[in-house]
Amino acid sequence: MAGVIEIKSAREIDDLRASCQMAAETLLMVGEQLRPGMTTDEINTLVHEDTIRRGAIPSPLNYHGFPKSVCTSVNDIVCHGIPSAQKLRPGDIINVDVTTLFNGYHGDTSATFYVGEPSAEARLVTEVARKSLEVGIAVVKDGARIGDIGAAIQEYAEKQGCSVVRDFVGHGIGRKFHTEPQVPHYKPGRDAANPRMRSGMAFTIEPMINLGTWEVDVDPKDKWTVRTRDRRLSAQFEHTIVVTRTGCEVLTRRARPLANSENIDLLLANG
Repeated sequence: MAGVIEIKSAREIDDLRASCQMAAETLLMVGEQLRPGMTTDEINTLVHEDTIRRGAIPSPLNYHGFPKSVCTSVNDIVCHGIPSAQKLRPGDIINVDVTTLFNGYHGDTSATFYVGEPSAEARLVTEVARKSLEVGIAVVKDGARIGDIGAAIQEYAEKQGCSVVRDFVGHGIGRKFHTEPQVPHYKPGRDAANPRMRSGMAFTIEPMINLGTWEVDVDPKDKWTVRTRDRRLSAQFEHTIVVTRTGCEVLTRRARPLANSENIDLLLANG
């Protein structure tokens, strides 16, 4: 049975917005620093130090044993990549997933960046992922079904020749990092929970889009790193949103465009 979905007060939304804006600013900073030759551990240091400087805490650090302050997912890594001595190479794509805990609330956002000039395949999967987030956000409104989000994303992504990961989904967020509702990025089955969205619900939308199969594997050694089963490219974008009576507010909207990333998505560039 699905858990209770929290409806947040105006005060709680204000607190959540503050943490979300911190996460958004940290992600902007990372994009401006990315370059070939940088290690993903250096990205971790940037995120950790910037988060602490803001008087906040990096949510991923020690979360269920996760050893770092940010997730860095390169090329065929779908999500939960652990920062390491791996150096970024020209042509790589990298998703940087930042979550900030401030004043008791978690703010969660991610983006996929280009390292140097991307290949046609890298550009395709990244731009389909970016647009998929926009497509999902566009259907959010009071009274609509959670499943409407995934149905819209899956229809769009598959028309572009890509697939949507099914093993990992968006999630409710607030004082807890992950809570109800679960937000699939694919059309739910008939028997799946499909609650209505209500004003004051806060959750992430974070479609993981693959160039090949939607199937994935979890690294048997570290128990975190998720790769595409066929080892083809994957990309992801994520926002934390709150449902409003007229649609939604993107709490992690950014004040300026991302560096090292295309900016065709007005929702991402302008909030």
